[in-house]
Amino acid sequence: MIELFFWLAAAFIVFTYTGYPVSLWFLQLLCDKKVKKARWAEWLTVTVVIAAKNEESNIRKRVINLMEQDYPKDRFEIVVVSDGSTDDTVGILRDIEIELESSPIAFKAIIKQKSSGKPSALNTGVMAAKGTILVFADARQMFSVTAIRELVSNFFDQKIGCVSGELEFVEDASPNLNVEMGAYWKYEKMIRKMESKSGSVVGATGAIYAIRKKIYKKLPTEILLDDVLTPLNVISQRFRVIFDESAKAYDSVSANVESEWRRKIRTLAGNWQLLSEKGLLKNAIKNRFIYRLFWHKFARLLVPYSLIILLISSMLAEGLIYQICAGLQLVFYLLAFFTHFFPLLKRLAVTKLCYFFCVLNVAAVVGFWVWFTGRSGDAWKPSRTPRD
Repeated sequence: MIELFFWLAAAFIVFTYTGYPVSLWFLQLLCDKKVKKARWAEWLTVTVVIAAKNEESNIRKRVINLMEQDYPKDRFEIVVVSDGSTDDTVGILRDIEIELESSPIAFKAIIKQKSSGKPSALNTGVMAAKGTILVFADARQMFSVTAIRELVSNFFDQKIGCVSGELEFVEDASPNLNVEMGAYWKYEKMIRKMESKSGSVVGATGAIYAIRKKIYKKLPTEILLDDVLTPLNVISQRFRVIFDESAKAYDSVSANVESEWRRKIRTLAGNWQLLSEKGLLKNAIKNRFIYRLFWHKFARLLVPYSLIILLISSMLAEGLIYQICAGLQLVFYLLAFFTHFFPLLKRLAVTKLCYFFCVLNVAAVVGFWVWFTGRSGDAWKPSRTPRD
């Protein structure tokens, strides 16, 4: 029985990180669903929706970045919802409204005196939007000049309901963290590209994604991951969600490791929260995206517990192979432990990999606890500045 637990845990971990990507690779070969991406003579109307809270250091340059988009100005609208901001965000938005009164780009600032959360702010922004395509963006990240044009051109294909762009990380004050996050994002991007080619991506890049307004579903007020739930709602309506790496947003990894840790905890708690979302699993089974949803989003949440089972069973089982596996695992965890206390070890690729893998799995456990104790619905926090 102990040996059975060992092999089941090992198989689960291996399939989560390698088996699922391999299965997607075969799927994209067997079923390469190309997108009929085209340019319109008359472009669709677009509304960019931004939920902002205490973004005085970001909001003006964000609006300027959007105004510089290579997209017909008379078919373009920007809606910013200030969700209970207590800094000068509201004043800056009012100034921008006055400055853009004669601009061909429509700009609308919606001021909510009391914070009701990001989902509620997005719902408010969508209700005010006039565009047939909604583009969701954060206040911090910047778009490439052709980002919106690249996103919208995918909607020429009537099967496309949602398009996720690509987030690229630029250099910041913490090169070690940049490398770690960069490697993780490359792995994630590979999976999203294969999911996209073979059908649909189960999630979008929160900093840059677009959806047909007519299929948008109102977000629950407590949801943490709007960029996962909204694409899943699109798939449940039998539209495709694709990943387009030509539509780019840019961000920097904070030098503040604690800030990145909190962000990761919030994301993982949000994944657990999705399990309790009414009708989600039922729709996943009905519309046949349960396989992708489980192995991409939920399986990784269970890996920490599989790692514990793997370690204990290998220590208890008899046989040389189990003893070797137990020894290798202990060495792996010791390397991660010492790397935490001696950051210079991060210069080594092996120790850096051990450390980052362990941090992600510890975060998954903490994320579960945050969700289980009912703290996942806490009020959303504003985005940090690049030098937070």
